[in-house]
Amino acid sequence: MNLVTTIIFITAALSIILAIVSFWLPQMSPDYEKLSPYECGFDPLGSARLPFSLRFFLVAILFLLFDLEIALLLPLPWGDQLSSPLLTFLWASTVLVLLTLGLIYEWLQGGLEWAE
Repeated sequence: MNLVTTIIFITAALSIILAIVSFWLPQMSPDYEKLSPYECGFDPLGSARLPFSLRFFLVAILFLLFDLEIALLLPLPWGDQLSSPLLTFLWASTVLVLLTLGLIYEWLQGGLEWAE
């Protein structure tokens, strides 16, 4: 019981100290740039009808695709606990190969080139 009480006291004290320091540590006088809204590199106060590059959307979709891949592969270490772990690893390998082929295709088509 004494060890548990000590650990709880240390974690509570450390949490309180870090919370107090986090209020004093940041700069207290932010400038105009930090206070202004920022969305996709466009001026938020200008016209909303300006043309923009579709490459922003391509990068966002690729990010979401590979983020989803990580979410799909996250339970993979527990796949060896199943009755047929080989099937689980086969499906995981299929997902990885498919995504790798898609990435190679995008790369060869020039879809990942930001500047022309």
